[in-house]
Amino acid sequence: MIPAILGKKVGMTQVFEPTGERVPVTLVQAGPCVVLQIKRADGPDGYHAVQLGFDDGKPHRATLPEIGHCRKAQTAPKRYVREIRLDAPVDKNVGDTVTVDLFQQAEVKFVDVIGVTKGKGFQGVMKRWGFGGQPASHGTERKHRSPGSISGRAANRGTSGAGKKGRRMAGHMGHARRTILSQALVGVDAEQNLLLIRGAVPGPTGGYVIVRQAVKRS
Repeated sequence: MIPAILGKKVGMTQVFEPTGERVPVTLVQAGPCVVLQIKRADGPDGYHAVQLGFDDGKPHRATLPEIGHCRKAQTAPKRYVREIRLDAPVDKNVGDTVTVDLFQQAEVKFVDVIGVTKGKGFQGVMKRWGFGGQPASHGTERKHRSPGSISGRAANRGTSGAGKKGRRMAGHMGHARRTILSQALVGVDAEQNLLLIRGAVPGPTGGYVIVRQAVKRS
């Protein structure tokens, strides 16, 4: 199985290298995760994968299918369940536990972190896209943060005044799935199930993330 695990963002801190360099790191409580399901290419699914569950949830907040699915692995319902696609059959069984030791054994140096960014709600073009806004002095009244013209009669859409596809406008910002590639794995604390990842990772404190071995850097 490739080194991959589910976790929860704890927050940020700093560590110091032997040279005295200060390194900002994000703490991720990774695992222990329970293997809930195994999928194989020679089975009905047609591909190799392992389904992991993390963070016990309250049974009265889970559906009966969720409770029955987790019962096959002899575990409580999980709040965060995700599937990890694999290229080869997994060497785990349903009910096995995956911990951060997996990253130590494989001597992983770089990881990819997948999470959901912080939701910002409905935002204007200056915050959402970095527009400069209108002039702040003469001739502008109550339109300082306006996007300006949004529907010109440009040749790429004939002579109509309809809005052009891809026009950057105000709207919903954030709460989107994002993957941060090739972040350095500074340390692994097996006793407390912690991963120390250099830099920031997507999402708020307490948000769930997927941490896997980097696909573009080893």
